[in-house]
Parts: sequence; structure tokens; C-alpha cells
Amino acid sequence: MRIGRWSRQGADEDGFIEEGGVLPFPDELTVAEVLAAGLGALVALRERAGTPVAPLAEVALRAPLAPASVRDFVAFEEHVEGVSASVDGRGEVVPEWYQAPTFYFTNPHTIAGPGEVIAPPETQRLDFELEVAVVLGGDGENLTVADAAERIFGYTIMNDWSARDLQAREMKVKLGPCKGKDFATTLGPWIVTADELEPYLDDDGFLALRAEVSVNGRRYGEDLVSNMGWPFPELVAYASRNSRVVPGDILGSGTVGNGGCLGELWGRGSDLPPLQEGDEVRMTVEGIGELVGFVGAPVAGPPIPPARPRSRARQR
Repeated sequence: MRIGRWSRQGADEDGFIEEGGVLPFPDELTVAEVLAAGLGALVALRERAGTPVAPLAEVALRAPLAPASVRDFVAFEEHVEGVSASVDGRGEVVPEWYQAPTFYFTNPHTIAGPGEVIAPPETQRLDFELEVAVVLGGDGENLTVADAAERIFGYTIMNDWSARDLQAREMKVKLGPCKGKDFATTLGPWIVTADELEPYLDDDGFLALRAEVSVNGRRYGEDLVSNMGWPFPELVAYASRNSRVVPGDILGSGTVGNGGCLGELWGRGSDLPPLQEGDEVRMTVEGIGELVGFVGAPVAGPPIPPARPRSRARQR
């Protein structure tokens, strides 16, 4: 099944999204409430939803959820190799990458939906990142991999927009990324329930989904999601380690390899230009759907003064 959010006749609705159209949840339930109820409650809810109220073409899809939090992993070795080459020319994957899946938290308050125009900061190196994100429908702490798998409600497509020049400055301070990332993350077009993608699971538990991205109609990259270093349940289990995950949490796979972002392509010698105002970025993932986003005009933030040298005096 597919669930999500849309606008229709001036009102926002949450519900089921099918080939025949959209069906609001009974009792005006929200996606957040349905996620909290878990995947097991969805079949009975669908039976109560009745028949479609409008064709899909007549509604405007919104981001499929307002995430409780957004963790973004870096789970594709080929991506790490290419992006590191764009920074230092070596294309090194450090030994620490193999030891455990690494992630950062990004901003759940700047989520964009299908077809939305994002407003980047002033940057000379705007980039996209093609990812698949897992959506949780259960909570827990210190989950085993098996328990983590049971918390997975479904999947969506994720575009982790990135200002590479801002990101590079931040990470020289050995912290981040933050302002190079937190201005926009696009999710959509809907959430596909985990059971729908079970036929794509390989023998090792990886989702063998084809994923590709194009800019202004030109394909830039394609990969199999099964090229991740860890399957999704292991990412969820790691996120819960000495911590807590909750329904509505989003966990991004990290950028796929083989051209899943410009940063990787630049590291491999490509002269493709950074994204510019007016560009269309189209992402397609097998079994999930298609997600389109547009680049808007950059927005200049207020000036930030540099740090002031201080005396380091210990007494007034």
C-alpha cells in the first residue's frame, strides 16, 4: 500500500494513494497517527476508507510526512570514494567507515514535497543527493536487527540537497555537516509499505531496487540500492543503540553510488556544472516511484561576523 498527504480543493488531507485515486483516512487520522499505530493496523484501516474521492491527477501531493527526526547515513562505499576524491584527490575510504554505519542529523523543519521549489543559500556548488529513506512505525532502544526490521513501516525517496562549499568549510572544523545541508530535504512522492518491497529483498536482506537521477532530462547517475554497506534494519538498529527511535523517524540510506550526486562525479573528473536556479532534478526508484524537485533563487542570510580574538584571560 501507499500512504501520503495531499492538498485537494483548498484542504490538506492524509490517506491512501492508489492507482484509482486518493482516499482520506477514516476519522481524519493523520500519517503520524497511522505510523504510530503500526503496519499491522493498516489493512483494517484501508477497509474502512471506502472508495477514492478524487483522481491522483487532481490533487497536489505534499511531503508524505512531517518527520519526527531525520538521520542521514553514508552507506554507499562508492559514494564515499568519489566524494572524498573531490575533496583531496585521493578517493580514500577510511577504515572507520567499515566499522559501523555513520550518520548525521538534519533539519526536520525544512522538508519539501514533490514538485516543490527549494530555496538554497548563497552557494557556488549546489548539489542533489539521491537516496532511499526508511520510515519507522515503531519505537525502541537498543534494538536487535530483527526487532529493528519490525519497526520499518515503509520507504520513500529522499533528495538531500547540499551546498558543497558551505559543507566543506564546516567539516574542516571537524564538525558537521549543518548549514551546508539543513536548508532543504525533499521527500516523496509517498510512503510505500515495507511488505510491497519484500519481493526486491536479496538473500542478504538488501533491497535490490534500481535508482536513477536526471537533471533537466539528462540522466546523471544510476545504481542498485543493494550496493549499501548495511541493509536498512541494521541502520535502524544502530540508530537505536544507546538511544531511541520513534514512529515518524526518517533514516536516509545516504547517496547511492555511480553518479548519485554531483560531488561524486566531480571527484571522478566530471565537469558537470553545479545546480542553478530553474534546474529540475528528477529521481526514480523502482518499486517506490518518482520524485521531482526544482531549484529556486538563492536566499542570502544575514551577515555573520567572524570570531573575535580573545585574550584567554582567566581573571577579570
